[in-house]
Amino acid sequence: MLDAMSSPQTDTRERILREAWRLMEEKRGEGVRMSDIAKAAGISRQALYLYFRSRAELLIATTHYLDQVRGLEERLRQGQQAVTGVESFETYLEIWGNYIPEVYGLSKALLSARETDPDAAAAWDDRTRMLRENSRKVINCLLRDGMLASGWSPQAASDLLWALMSVQTWENLTVECGWSHEEYVQRMKALLKQVLVRSPKEDV
Repeated sequence: MLDAMSSPQTDTRERILREAWRLMEEKRGEGVRMSDIAKAAGISRQALYLYFRSRAELLIATTHYLDQVRGLEERLRQGQQAVTGVESFETYLEIWGNYIPEVYGLSKALLSARETDPDAAAAWDDRTRMLRENSRKVINCLLRDGMLASGWSPQAASDLLWALMSVQTWENLTVECGWSHEEYVQRMKALLKQVLVRSPKEDV
């Protein structure tokens, strides 16, 4: 008897997503066609379209699948248990900063291909919206507690948080500049807290 949580359809869908993830990373996003993914998953190209109506839909689903496998939602849920806005802010920086290396391969593939590949661009844009939304939520926690530094609007603060905690910034500082991952996380936490969190001196 099949497990209640499993079926041939869900198994095939997961195999498709797993192979799409693998191929995108291996080829750095270049020239990964629906036919390539179908072949790797052991199904026909026509059958692939029964699961995903377009390549863009498949690539977006692949990024969500990666997050599911890596347990991102559960990590963020634990971070939401923080009591104060400052705790939420610090916890988010820790969680997302440590998550970037786990998704770097697929993110880099999408980033590299997006200029000439509209489907990769759609998946990248979906990824960007998620990160922007998380940044906005964290900044709103600071704002709620009156702990957003003066001179910063919620929008501007969210923009800065998103930019400094992006895959591109992580890549520039770790891959190009030679920072260790631990140095990136700790320095970003210190910098962003200094810039965006209200200092006790502001109350004097």
